[in-house]
Amino acid sequence: MSNGKRVRGGEGVPATPGADVSADSYFPEHGNGGYQVAHYDLELDYRPAANRLSGRARISAVATRALSGLSLDLGPFRLDRVLVDGRPCRYSHRAGKLRIKPLKTLPAGPFEIEVRYVGNPRPVRTRDWGDLGWEQLEDGALVASQPIGAPSWFPCNDHLGDKASYRITVAAPSAYAVVANGSLESYRVGASSTTWVYEQAEPMPTYLATVQIGAYELIDHIGGEVPQPAAVPAALVADFGHDFGRQPEMMRAFTGMFGPYPFAEYAVVVVDEELDVPVEAQALSIFGRNHVDGRRGFERLVAHELAHQWFGNSVSIADWQHIWLNEGFAAYAEWLWSEVSGGIPAARHAARTHARLASLPQDLRLSDPGVRRMFDDRVYKRGALTLHALRTAMGDAAFFALAQDWTRTHRHGSVTTDQFIALAHRHSDRDLDALVFQPWLHGTRLPRLASGEA
Repeated sequence: MSNGKRVRGGEGVPATPGADVSADSYFPEHGNGGYQVAHYDLELDYRPAANRLSGRARISAVATRALSGLSLDLGPFRLDRVLVDGRPCRYSHRAGKLRIKPLKTLPAGPFEIEVRYVGNPRPVRTRDWGDLGWEQLEDGALVASQPIGAPSWFPCNDHLGDKASYRITVAAPSAYAVVANGSLESYRVGASSTTWVYEQAEPMPTYLATVQIGAYELIDHIGGEVPQPAAVPAALVADFGHDFGRQPEMMRAFTGMFGPYPFAEYAVVVVDEELDVPVEAQALSIFGRNHVDGRRGFERLVAHELAHQWFGNSVSIADWQHIWLNEGFAAYAEWLWSEVSGGIPAARHAARTHARLASLPQDLRLSDPGVRRMFDDRVYKRGALTLHALRTAMGDAAFFALAQDWTRTHRHGSVTTDQFIALAHRHSDRDLDALVFQPWLHGTRLPRLASGEA
C-alpha cells in the first residue's frame, strides 16, 4: 500500500499543504480535494415501509484555493436540486461522485452547497465486510458506515481527515424513535410523523455519522455523571438494565485512565436485530439484541465501544492504515476494565491472547495491515498486546500519563502512528523503538512477551 501521499482531486484541483489532506492510502477513491467541510446540516424524511429517503443537505465548507469545480461522494439517489451559494450550477452524478461546476470560479474561503435528493437508500456492498451504511431493517433502519458507507445516505466529503460538526433532522412515522449523533435538541409531533433534531457540536468524520430508527423504548439516563441515554426494544429493557448496569462505573474508570470524556453525552442503541459485532459512532454505540443476554455475557464489548469514544472518535486516525490506534486501544480497554472490576488481570489476558496469536499465520504488519485485513481480529488483539508491552516497558504511571496526554493533545483531531510513537518517547527515557515499536508494530513475526508482561 502507498503511504497516503497522493493528492485528492476536486476537478483536478491540487491540495494546499497544511489545509487539505492527502488521499487515504486504502480508499483513494473516497474523499475530495480543494476544500474542507465545516458543517453538515442534514434534513431527512424516511418512510420505513417503502425504504424511501428524501434529503436536503446543506454543506458549509471552506475552499483552500480557487475552485472551478468540486466533487462530493454520494450513492445512487435522484437529484432534485444542486445549488452553490444559493445559485444553480451544472453537475453530473455517476459512479458514486457528484461533480459540481459553479457558474463562476469559487475564490478561496467559505461557500455553501445545497443538495436535494430522494431515493431508496441501499448500503455500499463490499467483498470483505458485507454491506456498509444505511440498511433497512424489518422495522426501521440502521446506519453503520465504517469505513466507507456514509455516501449511502448523504452527500459528503468521505475522508477520515475532514471532520465537521453536524445538525441531523429526521422525520419518521410517530411509531418510531430516532437516535442520531449528539444531543437531542427538539422533537415535534405531527399528524402522522415526528421530527427529531440532533446537534453534534464536536467535529466528526463522515463514517461516524449515524441515524437509528426503530420501535424503541427511550431511557433518559442509565446513571453516572455523563448523561447516558439509551434506546432499547421493550422486551429487552430489563436485561439491558442488568447487562449495561456497570457502564457508568466503566465511564468513571476510563475517565481516570484516559482523561475527561470528550463529548456531551454517550448514548446506546440496541437494535431489534442480530449483529455480528457492535458498531461505534460518535457519542453513540449500536448493539444487536444478541448482545443482551441478561448475564453480562458481552460486557467486554460494552467496554470496547465506550473506549472508542476516546480512541477513534475524539482522537481519529488520519488514514485507515493506522487503524490499530483505534482498535488496539479499544481491545486493551476490555482487559483494563476486567482488571479494575475484579476480573482477570490484563497480564493474564495478554498471555492467553499471545498463545492464541502464536498459532496463527505470522504475516500481518500492524502498522500497515492492508485494506483487506484492516478488520482482521489480529489487528485488534496484536494492537492490545502492543499497548500491554508498552505499559510494561514504561511502567503504569508513565503509560497512563501518555494515554491522557494523547487524548488531551489530539482531542477532536486526526493522528498517525508516528505521532503516537513521538509522544511515547517524550514520556519515557527507555529505548521504546527496540523494546516495543519496531518488533510489535513494524515486524510481522509475533514477538515474545517480555518478563513482567505475562
